Amino acid sequence: MFSENMTEMMRNWRHHLHRNPEFGFEETATAQFVTERLQEMGIKDIETGIGGTGIVATLRRGDRRRTIALRADMDCLRINETTNLPYSSSKPGLMHACGHDGHTTILLGTAAILASEGGFNGVVRFVFQPAEEWGQGMKAMVRDGLGSRLSFDEIYGLHNMPGLAVGSFETRVGPFMGAEDGFRIIVHGGGGHASRPHECQDAIVCACSIVSELQTIVSRSINPAELAVVSVTSIGGDNITNAIASEAWIEGDCRHFDTAVSQRIEKTMRRVADGVAAAHGCRVEVTYDRVFIPLLNDVHATEHALNAANVAFGPKNVNGDAPRMGASEDFAQALKIAPGAFGFIGNGDSAPLHNPKFDFNDEALVPGVRWFLELIRSRLPDEPSETRMSPPG
Repeated sequence: MFSENMTEMMRNWRHHLHRNPEFGFEETATAQFVTERLQEMGIKDIETGIGGTGIVATLRRGDRRRTIALRADMDCLRINETTNLPYSSSKPGLMHACGHDGHTTILLGTAAILASEGGFNGVVRFVFQPAEEWGQGMKAMVRDGLGSRLSFDEIYGLHNMPGLAVGSFETRVGPFMGAEDGFRIIVHGGGGHASRPHECQDAIVCACSIVSELQTIVSRSINPAELAVVSVTSIGGDNITNAIASEAWIEGDCRHFDTAVSQRIEKTMRRVADGVAAAHGCRVEVTYDRVFIPLLNDVHATEHALNAANVAFGPKNVNGDAPRMGASEDFAQALKIAPGAFGFIGNGDSAPLHNPKFDFNDEALVPGVRWFLELIRSRLPDEPSETRMSPPG
């Protein structure tokens, strides 16, 4: 299954992808690389341009129609890499700081082994997704037919996790990863000369007061038993040193696991912003966008994922009660289409995700492929069609 040549080939694929990162919906060279590798494996049913730059490859064996989808993300981040690795990013300001190069390689490795060895009876869809990092790629693929024309009965995905030992796996049933809402507050004041503040309505001072009051949303408006985070991540103004700002803006990020919590955050944010602005003689515009939805693992699919992980990683290296986390994942959109589960594989002692020194651990490639293979072969057993597999759950 995993010859030395196969393992080395996956490393080379991963290093090539790391050296040539592409941002969301710009993954044209990445998509071409993936397509060429799939064609070399003898996979002929390949649809490109799904969701812009996404790919769905389909592999059929035997006579069953039951379909399992496996997903990997392909996009990079706008971060300047500082690893100084031999295969470091060749594109200043772009890098695979989240390990999507590793995820894509794992799915390619899985496709290569299934194409050459089979060992299943049914249909496998290999989903290579664009633009995960800003939460638009899976929705774009769905608009282009993923889940409808390109249907499936179950779907599974993975992500690497720094600090978790290589060869380890963790997940949980139900809410696993949080939703992400983005907000932008524009403060309109009345600017003027810096020496005459009494003639102005200072948008910067008003914005700073709003930032302070936003800290009370979670502490005073959300039930302490419910997870919620409100973070101001950017603030700016007119940027003229000798003039009081006539306009300022605040941007930020909210995390939660519940739509009702999201609605409460938005309602409170609008009330706070309006009230503080009025107190300063200013007015505000509030834009609130729901970018990522919560990731909710299906109970039966999670059981299948854990069973496969016990085989691939060994029971001692599997945690089925991982803590919930506020980070978001575009895979959540796929779980609206069909039952599925998402889990983390260990990346070992690496820099954190989204860090300029991050690198996917090549030693995690084979464990990731083993999990995907076990999922396919356990959910699509290589048996005669008259031998019916049990339905999900």
